[in-house]
Amino acid sequence: MDIKLAKKPWYIRYRYHLMTGGAFLPFLIYVISLSLGPQKLRINSDNIQIAEVKNNKFMEYVDVEGLVQPILTIQINTREAGSVERIIAEEGTSLKKGDTILVLANPDLLREIEDQRDEWENQRYTYQERKIEMEQKSLTLKQQALQTQYEMSRLQKSFELEKEEYKMGIKSKAQLEVSEDEYHYNVKKTALQMESLQHDSAMTIVRKELLQNELERGQKKYLRSMERLEGLVVRAPIDGQLSYVNATPGQQVASNSNIAQIKVLDQFKIHTQLSEYYIDRITTGLPATVNYQGKRYPLRITKVVPEVKDRMFDVDLVFTGEMPENVRVGKSFRVQIELGQPEDALVMPRGNFYSATGGQWIYKVNASKDKAVKVPLTIGRQNPQQYEIAEGLQPGDLVIITGYDTFGEAEELILK
Repeated sequence: MDIKLAKKPWYIRYRYHLMTGGAFLPFLIYVISLSLGPQKLRINSDNIQIAEVKNNKFMEYVDVEGLVQPILTIQINTREAGSVERIIAEEGTSLKKGDTILVLANPDLLREIEDQRDEWENQRYTYQERKIEMEQKSLTLKQQALQTQYEMSRLQKSFELEKEEYKMGIKSKAQLEVSEDEYHYNVKKTALQMESLQHDSAMTIVRKELLQNELERGQKKYLRSMERLEGLVVRAPIDGQLSYVNATPGQQVASNSNIAQIKVLDQFKIHTQLSEYYIDRITTGLPATVNYQGKRYPLRITKVVPEVKDRMFDVDLVFTGEMPENVRVGKSFRVQIELGQPEDALVMPRGNFYSATGGQWIYKVNASKDKAVKVPLTIGRQNPQQYEIAEGLQPGDLVIITGYDTFGEAEELILK
């Protein structure tokens, strides 16, 4: 007879399943807690750079590359048209003011100058002839004036004599009155003649002055044409180096054509370009420095071109003291342009964290240096070596400033 067995309790029947589940449950809880908690990443501290936030002097400046250029470049233009007859100076030649660069030939100008000379010579001959004529006329007028004065004196004496004869009874009163009328008539006539002679003399003087002025104008016109002849010789307007000659023998060039260039090399300037971000802060007179081979060389801004091209604008600087020994045209230097005076500020070194975080946050390292967590950050001003901390950190804090391209989205870093 079969014996009916009692059914085992469920916890006995599923004891092995419960044991397995009990062992897996803590692991499951651990995994869930990790997924819900902050993301962590283990990194080697040798692969990152940790910096300390400090109170220090902060100098706002711009670090850019500049090229050495001549302090002055002179463009030389032709004053006259012509064909290139001879090129005297070669490119690269050092010139003194007045040295000949090239010579032009212009037959048309030579003929024009000869015509001006002939015209002036004719004016000179004409002036001499008219001058002789006017001098002769002046002599004639003087003779006429002398004759008129003589006649006037004779008439006066004759009238005085007739008045004495009248007193003596030799002449009647009627005769005296006739003589008196004739005398007054001749006096008026003589006065008119003298006035006419004076006018003629004044006109002669005016004509001589007009002729003299006309002759002088002709002479100036001829001299100006001779000066144009000098324009066929192209000379150096200043001491410097001839950088190029834009001409070949026999070439026909027009007046005011750019034909050569001279660079003044007794002093240099540094030309650079800055971002439009600084256009309102860069002005002439701002100081700057060049650090070269461990020595600082002072400069100042002398020219700011306000026109922006491709988000950049041009700036020129000159040395205000000693220059580096090997300054050459085309050589580049790193230039630091100061935007203000040094100030006390909370600062930290630059690093690639800024490009990854935009300066919005940073990893702050704890005191034991075994962990770093994200903290919000506000960056103020900056220069090529420092960031100014506006908010988020305190003096003495340690932060990670490099390696951000390998951290991903980790909220916490475990430092090994």
